[in-house]
Amino acid sequence: MVELNLVHWIYIVMVFIVLITLIMRKDIAIPCIIGVFLIGLAANLGVAGAVGGIFTSFMVSASELLNIIMVISIIVAMSKLLEELGASELMVRPMTKLIKTPDQAFWFIGIVMLITSWFFWPSPATPLIGAVLLPVAYKVGLPAMGAAMAINLFGHGIALSTDFVIQGAPTLTASTSHVDITEIMMGGLPLFAVMSIVTVTMAYIMLKRDMKRGILKASEVVENIDATPKEYKRTARLGAILVPCAFTLTIVAMFMLKLRGGSATALVGGTAVLVLVIICIAEYKTEALNEITKYIKEGFIFGMKIFGPIIPIAAFFYMGSMGSFVRVMGENVLPASSQGILADVGRQLAATVAMNKPTAAIMEMTVGVITGLDGSGFSGIALSGSMARVFGTAVNGSVAKLGVLGQIGAVWVGGGTIIPWSGLIAVAAISGVLPMDLARRNFIPVMTGLIVTTIVAMFLI
Repeated sequence: MVELNLVHWIYIVMVFIVLITLIMRKDIAIPCIIGVFLIGLAANLGVAGAVGGIFTSFMVSASELLNIIMVISIIVAMSKLLEELGASELMVRPMTKLIKTPDQAFWFIGIVMLITSWFFWPSPATPLIGAVLLPVAYKVGLPAMGAAMAINLFGHGIALSTDFVIQGAPTLTASTSHVDITEIMMGGLPLFAVMSIVTVTMAYIMLKRDMKRGILKASEVVENIDATPKEYKRTARLGAILVPCAFTLTIVAMFMLKLRGGSATALVGGTAVLVLVIICIAEYKTEALNEITKYIKEGFIFGMKIFGPIIPIAAFFYMGSMGSFVRVMGENVLPASSQGILADVGRQLAATVAMNKPTAAIMEMTVGVITGLDGSGFSGIALSGSMARVFGTAVNGSVAKLGVLGQIGAVWVGGGTIIPWSGLIAVAAISGVLPMDLARRNFIPVMTGLIVTTIVAMFLI
């Protein structure tokens, strides 16, 4: 067993400070930056070396996250063009003919939101689904609150926490818990399924109950949603055909070629770039050379807006792995037998504290939920992933499944399903309901899902 030195203890203390900061619902970038600086001092780098270590840690963090920042930015750039042309709306509108009852409306809106969010993320998917499907849903008798729950739970809950196509969340969990992304995505399937099924089923049952009691009425409408048919450009029709075909072939290629992780992400990103180029040329002809820059710029602004705050946070938690630590702080700082701060702390915890798998599952979910309180599910994944390595090592359990558990807690809370952050507010606005009412309506189903998923995880890790 490795004896913990000053570097280990600084890391541990700063993790607790980060948790306290999150509980106070404050941003955690400054504590993370200070943590890197103090570790640099403890590593005998001197003041200048410790200051330089802050920037180097940012570079390490950015290099780890760059591929996912790139693919999200490119996909958003493509979706901006599709939205401007009306191609996004055209892709979804034919599906409205399948909605005949309130029950069909709830599940259909949810499933379409799930699939759309997997490919384009929930932020751009929300106004698209709202504009196209809500008028039809209201027409067949689904209350506005029911539609809002479907959009929110399937989009900002299931899609954002699983993130199977763009792979932002699993990439961050895998990199901070130091396991392969395939273990996160495949090994976590039972936990993803339990959380999704329990939460959505309970939400649906409560919705049906309140509709039957007359608490939620089907007469609610949103006046600012236009359901009238539109005329679409030829390029919009091209985009509506090209995008589904291109990404369907991409998914087929992933399975045929057995692409996972970075290779799968690269294929998705490359497909998005080609689609963006083709549609941009078709729409703007010779002006495409200039116009495409506008969409790429908007995409990268969005990408950095999402991941900019995560880079300094992840920079601190990446110090828990041996590889990243050595790149920033140098060799011979940790004991010779050390396997990294997180692994060392995990072994020390196992030797001194009577931990077991149920306790580890509860602690991991608690960390995930707490980190979600800052309103950004992704910034919390860095901490929950790091803690998964500690708890998994301590109980000799599955680090990947613990990482998934923390990811679920962080994203379902921080992504905006039970706390009125930006995701939930956007859904409430497009649906015409109050954000706090939607948060209250989601609270029991989401908390039940988190509890049941934690119990199931106790037997799986």
